[in-house]
Amino acid sequence: MPDSFTPDVHGRIAALMIYPVKSLAGITVMEARLLETGLEWDRHWMVVDAEGLFLTQRECPRMALVQPRITSGALELHGPEVEPLVVPLQAQGPLRRVQVWDDSLDAMDMGEDAALWLQQVLGEPGVRLVRFAPQVQRPCSTRWTGGAPSHTQFADGYPVLVTTDASMDPLNARLAAAGLAPVGINRFRPNLVLGGLDAHDEDHLTVLEVEMDAERQVRPRLALVKPCARCPIPNIDPVTAQSHPGVGDALMAYRQDARVNGAITFGMNAIVQAGAGAVLRVGQSVAASYGFE
Repeated sequence: MPDSFTPDVHGRIAALMIYPVKSLAGITVMEARLLETGLEWDRHWMVVDAEGLFLTQRECPRMALVQPRITSGALELHGPEVEPLVVPLQAQGPLRRVQVWDDSLDAMDMGEDAALWLQQVLGEPGVRLVRFAPQVQRPCSTRWTGGAPSHTQFADGYPVLVTTDASMDPLNARLAAAGLAPVGINRFRPNLVLGGLDAHDEDHLTVLEVEMDAERQVRPRLALVKPCARCPIPNIDPVTAQSHPGVGDALMAYRQDARVNGAITFGMNAIVQAGAGAVLRVGQSVAASYGFE
């Protein structure tokens, strides 16, 4: 990829979101450090069952009700009618084998207190909290990256999920026509929400550059590599953890994507090409190039 490119469209960062524990509630932040593996602390922890298999809202919708918070020194988890769980950010633990999708890797177990807290709040016996081990690398599939190497932590497959805020408009119009209430973009668990672009512009973007990080004199650059196929999680209300098929039904009418064999998609998975270590901030300008097929 050349050092510069001619942008086709300009916008801004409208929102930044991180999900410290995979499939628990997210956090909207004003700034986040960009690492090679994605935004700092994003999907850095994960809930696994007694066999080490990752757990998500698909199997346990109550995960949506657990609110994380990152403080200066700890991960806090807040659940209904319980005292918060506090886990030091640099907590160590014994390695245990875990599985996320097709990947089997070592992760650090965060101990009995964390396990018992999650078992109580989620009502799932045997579950445990694990942390991504610093010595481990989890490569992304190069099938979609054009051979470019990339790696992530406990995200489904790629470091950053990019959407546009305008993409909610056609969805909510369809929900309104069906007599259903509008939903928020948090249903789709993006990391980077772009403003100033048309609905689903991200489908056709290839390279996204963020304005210069003055402190590090680097311009962060992401390559949008794979449409994000959707499971039933967007049907789950993040406030109540109740599921309704309305969102999925509405998407089925207009979001089937031939690039992923007709799967329903919303948002684009991205890898980090440049600028790891830079801080992304809400309001920063972005420039992007199209790559229509």
